Amino acid sequence: MRIKKGDTLLIISGKDRGRKGKVIEAFPKQGKVVVEGINLRKKHMKPKKSGEKGQIVETPGPLDVSDVKLICPKCGKAVKVGYKIEGKKKYRICKTCKQEI
Repeated sequence: MRIKKGDTLLIISGKDRGRKGKVIEAFPKQGKVVVEGINLRKKHMKPKKSGEKGQIVETPGPLDVSDVKLICPKCGKAVKVGYKIEGKKKYRICKTCKQEI
């Protein structure tokens, strides 16, 4: 998977299409990412103590990696990600501007 925690993404499909957000968590084996403020789910919470009220909490749900594109920090565009190998190090690069991400 070419997307890591902390990357800025553009959502390209679904109800949040066109919005941008930062990756909170990545699940490489499932091919999913959790993006801050995107794909919000409502969860009804019971009161824990007596006298406390119940509440509705919104939490971001996972998105498939195919529904997002990485925003290059150098050129600022939504781009595809490639790899460059120099010696024993492997770098992610922007396919548009050829700069290291």
